[in-house]
Amino acid sequence: MHYYRPQNSEVSCFYKYLMFSYNILFWLAGAGFIAIGFWAWSEKGMLSDLTQVTRTHGLDPVWLVLIVGSITFILGFAGCVGALRENICLLKFFSGLICLIFLLEIVAAVLAFIYKDSLKEWINDFFLTNIKAYRDDIDLQNVIDSLQRLNSCCGAKEPDDWDLNAYFNCSETNPSRERCGVPFSCCISDPANNVVNTQCGYDVRIKDCCLHLFHRIQGGLSNAINTRGCILALEQWLPRNMYIVAGVFIGISVLQMVGIFLARALISDIMQSRFYY
Repeated sequence: MHYYRPQNSEVSCFYKYLMFSYNILFWLAGAGFIAIGFWAWSEKGMLSDLTQVTRTHGLDPVWLVLIVGSITFILGFAGCVGALRENICLLKFFSGLICLIFLLEIVAAVLAFIYKDSLKEWINDFFLTNIKAYRDDIDLQNVIDSLQRLNSCCGAKEPDDWDLNAYFNCSETNPSRERCGVPFSCCISDPANNVVNTQCGYDVRIKDCCLHLFHRIQGGLSNAINTRGCILALEQWLPRNMYIVAGVFIGISVLQMVGIFLARALISDIMQSRFYY
């Protein structure tokens, strides 16, 4: 795709500095994400013991921050320097990488629609894997708690999924005080009480006669914790917020298309100016 303006041997300052402004934000955002990622690792002591990076059993959310930050930083760097220095190679790299990301997004969306049942099982297995590692990483713990609280859910399919965690499982040999419990984020919050009770999930899954009698008196387990799984919560959330999801996707796509247009227009200007000289 080429953009020509007849009898003009100069690079457009409008395209050049608009391209620079467009990418300086990405460059700074990428640097910020990378800084936040390394700060989070330093807080967890990973920078002093790099072997901990490979010992994480679940998803470390910092990895996602670092990957997004690195890609954003590289894109911003290529776009900024390519525009200021009128470097065709960097501008082609920038537009090519955005095109690749855009195509991957489309492919991912199509595959997710076609293989939605397999995707559902993968998400379920992924969530269960991270339930096992809930206490191993504070960032992962915060992500799961936020997910459960925002969606009023507990576990992947049910609260008993927390048996997979060493601290919450109901085995007789488990010495943890959290045995047969769930994280506080599974509890049904009281709107009148702003204080978070981190012990509200203790013993809620103990299956003995006394507890069953207690739950029967109280109206059931569902009055204490959310019994809906997070996979079901996600399935119910998506149709209700389809317009929001579509709007976000369209907004991101428009930004990507603008970046590609600016890069290709600037490349055309640079090649045309070199032709005249």
